[in-house]
Amino acid sequence: MIELFVSAFVTFFVVIDPPGCAPIFASLTTGASPDARRQMAYRAVGVGTLILLVFALFGEAFLSALGISLDAFRIAGGIMLFLIALDMVFERRTQRREDRAEKVMADPEVEDVSIFPMAMPMIAGPGSIATAMLLVSGTSGIAGGAVILAAMLANLALMLVSLLAAGPIMRVLGTRIEAVVTRLLGVILAALATQFVLDGIRASMTAA
Repeated sequence: MIELFVSAFVTFFVVIDPPGCAPIFASLTTGASPDARRQMAYRAVGVGTLILLVFALFGEAFLSALGISLDAFRIAGGIMLFLIALDMVFERRTQRREDRAEKVMADPEVEDVSIFPMAMPMIAGPGSIATAMLLVSGTSGIAGGAVILAAMLANLALMLVSLLAAGPIMRVLGTRIEAVVTRLLGVILAALATQFVLDGIRASMTAA
């Protein structure tokens, strides 16, 4: 069981990538108050956890009932991530944040990124959903499934810690360095999104 937990933990860590999501979250929540940022972190991880649990337990049956393949889901998630990456690279969100800075402080929901894109597709994205479904379905018995879910929940706990710590770390770096990091992460995110789309297209063509 220990080997199964370690294997599942490492797999989820690579796919969910708590250290990689943290600076993206900090960049997307620039201008939000510390309380609003903290609430968004809790909400993002909470919703992401719920989505992953549902898909881990009932995902295959749900997608099959709707006639949706994992490949189509992966392509859709990649497109959504690519749109977010474009905003990060070209700083299209910057002017919107400046125009609505006072509204953000008064109403955090104006810049609420907890559900989209953080909870989905960043945390509960095509890769993590597919991983949860495949690992749970690949185990036999309740004990094995429980170990897989424990490894997943451990990674989500790390995600919460990373998101809560991301804001203070980015503030220490300063706005100029944050802008550079934001653009760099946007390029990386665009590449990741493109890979999602390519993987989905390749898998669907192979299956056909």
